[in-house]
Amino acid sequence: MQTARAQADPARRIGAVTVLHVIGAGLAGLACAVTAATAGARVQLYEAARLAGGRCRSFHDRIIGRTIDNGNHLILGGNLETFRYLDMLGARDRVMAVDPPSLPFLDLNDGSLWRLRSGPGALLPWFKGGAVPGTTRRELLRLFKLMAAGPRATVAQCLGPAGTLYERLWEPLSVSALNTEADAASAALFRRTLAQSLLRGSGAGRPFIVREGLGHAFIEPALDFLGRHGCEVAFGRRLGAVEFSGSGVAALQFSDAPVALGSADRVVLAVPPWAALDLVPGLAVPAESRAIVNAHFRLAAPAHLPGGAHILGLVGGLAQWIFMRGDVASVTVSAGDALAARTQEDIAACLWRDVARVLDLPDEPPPHRIIKERRATPAQTPDFVAHRQRSQTAWANLFLAGDWTETRLPATIEGAIRSGVRAARLALA
Repeated sequence: MQTARAQADPARRIGAVTVLHVIGAGLAGLACAVTAATAGARVQLYEAARLAGGRCRSFHDRIIGRTIDNGNHLILGGNLETFRYLDMLGARDRVMAVDPPSLPFLDLNDGSLWRLRSGPGALLPWFKGGAVPGTTRRELLRLFKLMAAGPRATVAQCLGPAGTLYERLWEPLSVSALNTEADAASAALFRRTLAQSLLRGSGAGRPFIVREGLGHAFIEPALDFLGRHGCEVAFGRRLGAVEFSGSGVAALQFSDAPVALGSADRVVLAVPPWAALDLVPGLAVPAESRAIVNAHFRLAAPAHLPGGAHILGLVGGLAQWIFMRGDVASVTVSAGDALAARTQEDIAACLWRDVARVLDLPDEPPPHRIIKERRATPAQTPDFVAHRQRSQTAWANLFLAGDWTETRLPATIEGAIRSGVRAARLALA
């Protein structure tokens, strides 16, 4: 047990670190900075953009006249690092549980509507009486093949490549969780995702969504927290080069001025993989990425999804998920490289057809905003899993954070936060 003296003495907790320089104010960088500041470290945070958040941000859109997120994110009760982060910030109340505690799905082909409920710990009880219509016992047993899958297996090889359960559940869930088509997605990574959430029970599979936006829940509280803890946040500072000397980093070459490092300083690079490779040669970074396309439609009046749900999974259409927040219907399409190649108006028309069917609205799309994240995440294939870069590097005072690093989780909010926490702990050890 840590003594009261140790808790009150930051130097004993953070060793000899004088300043922790965190490059990148996305979610991984913020989690790193918050963790280090909580431990009593002096933190300097740098961000190339004018705003924090990276791929997890909110902004006011002039076209639809609403504050929207650059992408929609679903949080599950089993995302323990996410809730620890929110608790550190005092922001747990900025997310809310979906009620009832289940994920609703609608099949546009025949109108079937069902809810996926999480169960109390055993392997299959969350299929309450075969909750997915048309499921056979033989299809359910394929889950055991996933549990025994080797490192090179894909989701489709284990759970597909056809069948009602695969088409109505496994494929849409894996595409959403891994942002990779099921015939290329890592079975091992999907298995860990299920083990952390739906198969764990005890509320681990319960879905949560942000109340007012990603910025309100994850970014603004972090910046407020860091400000209260004396952490300097320098926006508009792009790192152009890292200067190495001997076994460590000697200086950070920013576009405006260099920053020399003291002998006890540490650096955490919390930047996208392509940026990390430009700065630090020889890293194992993912070669492929996948796009995510989001569409935000401003409705003439607030509307309700079937059953009054805030979120709905779709099968049989182009849209994969619909999130409702007042008079804004937001659509998410993962593994959306082909869709991202189309024009914004074409994307809006195609996605709105699915939304209009669900909400029983006219065919003409209302005011909308299309957001294409062309390199939203790495392609989370078996090859990606086998070659993920660890947080520790060959340089003693340099560490990495980001959802693309080795977290044993997909490139999600939970993975980004876990990577930042781990990098901070290693840097301060």
